Amino acid sequence: MPSPGASGSVTSPAASDVYPQGIKLGVDVGTVRVGVAICDSDSILATPLKTLDRNPKKNSDVRVIAALAADRGAVQIFVGLPRTMKGEEHSSARMATEYAQLLAEELHRAGLDVPVHLVDERLSTVTAHRHLHEAGMSSKNHRKVVDQVAAAGILQHAIDMQKARGTDVGSRVRALPQPGLSGDAATNHRSQAVPEKDTQSSEDGRLQ
Repeated sequence: MPSPGASGSVTSPAASDVYPQGIKLGVDVGTVRVGVAICDSDSILATPLKTLDRNPKKNSDVRVIAALAADRGAVQIFVGLPRTMKGEEHSSARMATEYAQLLAEELHRAGLDVPVHLVDERLSTVTAHRHLHEAGMSSKNHRKVVDQVAAAGILQHAIDMQKARGTDVGSRVRALPQPGLSGDAATNHRSQAVPEKDTQSSEDGRLQ
């Protein structure tokens, strides 16, 4: 289960018998770039969409993803949560959790009811590099697309597991508005983001 950040807290795992049906986005968060992927309305195939430059000061990339969700009619967003092969979470996992919080808050401010879920992404970037090699792309060109390919891997695995398990997957990050705050004050005093459902992992690092 994601560790609570400075502005977040953790609730008990909550089971769900249903999950959103429709177009979904996958997000692979890096310190320099953020990859975005999308699936079709039947949630069958995830495909790379675009790579954004990470802007931690203005979070313009977060706003772009929220706008993409609105424009494409997305019903759910999966953000990859990096873990070690032992299932441990380090700085990259905290970064992904904070990014998911920012995204949930941006969607909330935009009036969009689009759930954001953190999902296990072990080996997603490694797998993306391998697929690009197999496709004949030279290593020097990987940087342009590897993040969005990794995001597609995250999204594909999430939608496959939803169908296999017949329930939702990952940990939902929910933005809770701070009473009495608006505008810049609401931004500076970020809403709590509550991971609601723990992600289970198997020995090979994939969702069960």
